[in-house]
Amino acid sequence: MMRPWILAITAAAMLGPSLAQAQQADGWQRYTIRDSGASVAVPTAIFSDDGGAAQNGPGRRFVTSDGRADLTVQTVANPSGISPAAFLAARKPPSGIIYRRVTPRFFVVSSIRNDRIWYNRCNRAADVMHCVLINYPAAEKRRWDPIVTRISRSLSGG
Repeated sequence: MMRPWILAITAAAMLGPSLAQAQQADGWQRYTIRDSGASVAVPTAIFSDDGGAAQNGPGRRFVTSDGRADLTVQTVANPSGISPAAFLAARKPPSGIIYRRVTPRFFVVSSIRNDRIWYNRCNRAADVMHCVLINYPAAEKRRWDPIVTRISRSLSGG
């Protein structure tokens, strides 16, 4: 005999929406770069406008309807397969970085420029780096923190 709580869980699993549908329902959708397989959750309710192609490799730029914030998802060549630390150093990031985390698998850097927070995360893959770059008003940091965290943690691929 099936216990009532097992039956309830089974029914919920069969009747409930899939994760993809749930993400769409709350305004988030996965964006995948076809060439590299890089993938990230994008809050399309926030980044509603297409900002065109990414500048430094395959990918896309998304912009808020008022232009105050933008998100770039891109794949950047790393043919030598250098570490995230070496890759970051080679990019010559600006001085004054407020937050920096570097591991053998990824790096994250963030700071403030012209009253805007810039955030950059790149995950290491075979011969590329999968990256997200986010720019948003510094005065809205608390509002953006959970959004940036969700985007950052969702970056995967290749």
